[in-house]
Amino acid sequence: MRTKVFRVAGVTAAAMLALTACGGRGDTATTAGGDCQGQQTVGITDTTIKLGGVYPLSGPASAYGEAGKAGKAYFDYLNAEKGGINGRKVEYLVRDDGYQPPKTVEETRRLVEQDQVFAVFPTLGTATSSAVWDYLNQRKVPQVFVAGGATKWGSDTAHPWTIGWQPSYRSEARAYAKYVRQERPDATVAVLYQNDDFGKDLLDNFRAAVAGSGVRIVAEQSYEVTDPTVEPQVRNLAASKADVLLNFSTPKFTAQALAADARTGDWNPLHVITTVSNSVTTLKPVGVENIQGVVSAAYTKDPADPARDADPAMRDYKDKLARYGQGIDPTSNYAIIGWTSADSFAKTMAAATCPTREGLRDSMRNLNNIPIDLLLPGVSLKTGNGDAFPIEALQIQRLTGDRWSLVGSIIDTTG
Repeated sequence: MRTKVFRVAGVTAAAMLALTACGGRGDTATTAGGDCQGQQTVGITDTTIKLGGVYPLSGPASAYGEAGKAGKAYFDYLNAEKGGINGRKVEYLVRDDGYQPPKTVEETRRLVEQDQVFAVFPTLGTATSSAVWDYLNQRKVPQVFVAGGATKWGSDTAHPWTIGWQPSYRSEARAYAKYVRQERPDATVAVLYQNDDFGKDLLDNFRAAVAGSGVRIVAEQSYEVTDPTVEPQVRNLAASKADVLLNFSTPKFTAQALAADARTGDWNPLHVITTVSNSVTTLKPVGVENIQGVVSAAYTKDPADPARDADPAMRDYKDKLARYGQGIDPTSNYAIIGWTSADSFAKTMAAATCPTREGLRDSMRNLNNIPIDLLLPGVSLKTGNGDAFPIEALQIQRLTGDRWSLVGSIIDTTG
């Protein structure tokens, strides 16, 4: 598998000399002075900050690679037009793990021990990010805004250097449960889920959220990320004649399941897909005419909706993306998530009291309703004592024509 590396800005010769002077841990044990006495300054100088991201640029989840490319474009823009973060140009290294945890370990260690990054932003995926969070926390390297909604990124107290970004799968499952209970209070539910922490997290939290209601799960089918197709699982679920199909899968398998559902003419369930797979770029190959009424959730503005073109933030995003991210589809939901999470990182780092790893760790856990222009109105970044979930609000959306239409109002899932 070929490793791809994006470099956003060079570092000074002096910084390069410091980075090669590796200590016994495999990284440079540089620390701050003054009010930040003793805190880690590996990967950061007065003029530069080095970050590393791990994405599946290849393999079964390669659609998510658009997020990494858009994150790189954001930092290019930030360096060129804003002078970086608090005057520090960003050098952004992106590694390809193919969505395989052993490769995630290899590439993360390379970023930390060889490339001497200040922080890992982000790792993508539940199993992949889980494979390295012990390592990163033991070494006290920030694992910032993990690209995945595993509930543990915000609920676990033994990994203070790790935090998620998007709504957790607990939040997402609660939103779907509330919608199904409102729309079909006596529904029977069939579930397709990825057989790992991602799929199980969504399933377990949905089951908990409908407990005691008239909504019942009557059929479950899992799949492995190495499976060539999920069509047999969808056929098995169709036999249940359930009223609702929960499709808790990643983009490749979501498209397969949507296509299989469309071919099953005598079964017409309410089909729910996850936020991680609801990009219109994923859906179009299936034929949008075949999947009208599919339901998902949103927390960012939809770049594929022409009505959003009048939004100043969306206009600015598409203009900057065209300038700094040539070749990236401006309607891709993965691209807007990559750009928006990079914007979130920049604002979090800029707010840090100390320009150190400890300063970033503390800042990402003390976000005070930080506004991010491309999030839906009513959604902001907020963390604090006992709350390590930056985004906990979503809105249901339904596919209408060739775009998503928002349904109802913002759902606060904290309760």
